Amino acid sequence: MFVDSHCHLDDRRFADDLDAVLDRAATAGVTRILTIGTGDGPPEIDRAVRLADRYDQICASIGVHPHDAAKVTPETLDQLRALGTHAKVVAFGEIGLDYHYDFSPREVQREVFIAQLKLARDLALPITIHTREAWEDTMSILREHWQGEGILHCFTGDPAQAEEALAMGFHLAYGGVLTFKTAENVRESARITPDDRLLIETDAPYLAPIPYRGKRNEPSMMIETARRLAEVRQTTPEHIADITTANFERLCLRPSKATRYTEGSDGN
Repeated sequence: MFVDSHCHLDDRRFADDLDAVLDRAATAGVTRILTIGTGDGPPEIDRAVRLADRYDQICASIGVHPHDAAKVTPETLDQLRALGTHAKVVAFGEIGLDYHYDFSPREVQREVFIAQLKLARDLALPITIHTREAWEDTMSILREHWQGEGILHCFTGDPAQAEEALAMGFHLAYGGVLTFKTAENVRESARITPDDRLLIETDAPYLAPIPYRGKRNEPSMMIETARRLAEVRQTTPEHIADITTANFERLCLRPSKATRYTEGSDGN
């Protein structure tokens, strides 16, 4: 049984066949999916929560992606604080910095990142981090403003960066990039990640693994990533399923949150 620890099921590319996507996921053994709640950014930031209300196997995160940092208002932060108490919200993110596209000014990205770290701390939620061409600034902000647990999602760093993140207490989540021919650095990072810090994800609909590269990614395709990860770590896909599921449950479904998750999804 697998957990997809990072998926964008609220993306409009799933609007016409979501039930079929979830059926294929279940058939493949993907029994829980964390849907990332950044959507298209403010003002609509509750799409993932609404999906989690509809489907038992979906849990949700909340947050504003760095692309949308310029859209954030004080009202956005108030809304995030309220959403963070919802029964099926189990993480805060994806948040962080993206200097590749610079869709929001870098200073604004940093300010919004810090504000969301404070919110996540207040809500006692683990964070899921997006960082692209912004490694030094991301790590510097985390060292200064974060003391909790979290995930570096879609980890594509080299072993030195992996060691740095692990030393700060983060989990590393590997997705379809791990299967790409040019991703030997990522595979080496995956080799050195301890069992108890390892997660697996799709980032669907993006970054489909080989042999699906170029197609819309979906949770059922994560099995190819698990197989490649098992080869890299000289183990079995079943072992990858066991340890990554246990890690996700320990990180995101801790006793207080697990109780809220199983008792219902009315947000009370």
